[in-house]
Amino acid sequence: MNMNPSKLAMVPFVSVANMMKLVHSIGLETFLKDVAAEIESDFARWELFDKTPRVGSHSDVGVIELMPTSDGELYGFKYVNGHPKNMAEGLQTVTAFGLLADVYSGYPVMLSEMTVLTALRTAAMSAVATKHLAAPNATTMAMIGNGAQSEFQCLAQKAVNGITHIRLYDIDPVATAKCLANLAGHGLDVTACKSPEEAIEGAHIITTATADKDMQTILTDNMVGAGVHINAIGGDCPGKTELHRDIVARSTVFVEYPPQTRIEGEIQQMDPDHPVVELWEVITGKAKGRQSTGEVTLFDGVGFAIEDFSALRYVHNAIKGTPFFDQLDMIADPDDPRDLFGMLLRAKG
Repeated sequence: MNMNPSKLAMVPFVSVANMMKLVHSIGLETFLKDVAAEIESDFARWELFDKTPRVGSHSDVGVIELMPTSDGELYGFKYVNGHPKNMAEGLQTVTAFGLLADVYSGYPVMLSEMTVLTALRTAAMSAVATKHLAAPNATTMAMIGNGAQSEFQCLAQKAVNGITHIRLYDIDPVATAKCLANLAGHGLDVTACKSPEEAIEGAHIITTATADKDMQTILTDNMVGAGVHINAIGGDCPGKTELHRDIVARSTVFVEYPPQTRIEGEIQQMDPDHPVVELWEVITGKAKGRQSTGEVTLFDGVGFAIEDFSALRYVHNAIKGTPFFDQLDMIADPDDPRDLFGMLLRAKG
């Protein structure tokens, strides 16, 4: 009796090792540019997608979330955690995996690690927002928070927007030294700074990516000059922010999905009806982005399921014809779809 799984039972699986091999085979900056283009393309067809705030399970030390969406042809979801205390215990602050499925059959078409992929897509998303909101002559970015996300952010801005100068700051100088070393040889002029004030000096773009699960004030109002674009991406759950509310109050705020951002983003500090502009409307031309040279623009990024969908679909296409995936026997496929029990009996031998 042949008990080998059929082709229909097999689902491609991209492990962490294979994800890293895939990135290097494509090229890191090319990968970031490609994912940014996928995100931008999907935001341009925003209205086709199912949209819902992520489903979160919160605790005193972190959050575990599911992030689903569908464009009517493919369905995707991501499982992701956010546990700031993990770093002190030698664990990742964020881990994730994701699944892509065919809407017509309901069958999964790919399972993938998303710890590495989330870092890549988060950076690509910031670069897309910056492309549409920062001053067109921007060359210098301050990177506040030099943890696991920082290098990805810097290289995405270089790849997508041509940023040439990076100014680093973290409350932990070891983190800054790590980021400085990792960015060496990537064609960026990188400066390690001793204070956030020093880091933002001369910066056209400020990106904050800190991990504390708390109301923090990484930037105060007097630190932010006219014409600056801010990517605030560290605040991604209730009770976790990075900017003083006065910065939010005088900025034009751009968001992914307002019902989620009002719960998890910087605007959770503001009134429930605080005005925001949805980024997809800027991308499609339905709304204006930056309207003056002195305007402070703020991308209040918390991450949204469509970005993960874009990244998963890109990987699903990219692995075709490569050795950078394994086949998992995930789907029971009896000869007669009605005889699942018979399949189990026959497996006994």
